[in-house]
Amino acid sequence: MATRADTETYRTLESASRSMPDQQPTADWSAYAATYDLLLEYNPAYQQLLEEFENVLSQADALRVIYDVGGGTGNYSQIAASRYPESLIHFIEPDQGMRQRAKQKLSGHDNIVYIDKALQDVEASDEADLVICAHALYSMPDHQERLLDLKRILRPGGLLFLVDLGRPMNVADWRYYLFSHLTKELGLLKAIQILWKGREIAKQNKAIFKAQQDGLYWTHSESEIRSAVEKAGFEVLSQKTVYRDYSDLLLCRAAS
Repeated sequence: MATRADTETYRTLESASRSMPDQQPTADWSAYAATYDLLLEYNPAYQQLLEEFENVLSQADALRVIYDVGGGTGNYSQIAASRYPESLIHFIEPDQGMRQRAKQKLSGHDNIVYIDKALQDVEASDEADLVICAHALYSMPDHQERLLDLKRILRPGGLLFLVDLGRPMNVADWRYYLFSHLTKELGLLKAIQILWKGREIAKQNKAIFKAQQDGLYWTHSESEIRSAVEKAGFEVLSQKTVYRDYSDLLLCRAAS
């Protein structure tokens, strides 16, 4: 539990964050890429998403072709490539900053093809056994058409691992959650250092929130995303809320 002194320090950080310059209409993914992997290292909620993915892979049959759509800095592809070194992974990421970070991280794997296009512009050369789409769909234009694109690149019966941010991004809530966790685990000074190092994450999350408010990014309830997925021709095998209830995780099968 944070002490009174810790809380005062947090309030000082919060006040400093509010003085950041106004945001652009949508997130700057290349700027985000530079510090994005702090989430991997220090955010338990993000780590839990990767554990969910590992659990899915542990129960899946051999996967010959995998597509990672909006693959970001490559964290999901890294897990898939390590588990299935004989598979072919199509890594779809139109943002150069994110894609370059992923290439560095995945340089030890030779089973990955990088595609610098938006999902709607991708012509699938192989039908996928698995499509990963983690925290990407909400930022794409016309989410219903993009769900159809996800189904298009899957073979009949193929799996979709879908995680999507559905609720408005409360940056202050996330900052306090991380500050409390880091202070407990690493101490006050280290917590301050990490939050300061990751201030670009907070800045881009503010941009995400603004884009959500402006209707540029899709927000949805659990039932709304399930309905959209089923409308696109998927059978929902399982569904849960994740990422501290901000996101939805659906494991789906492409209908024949």
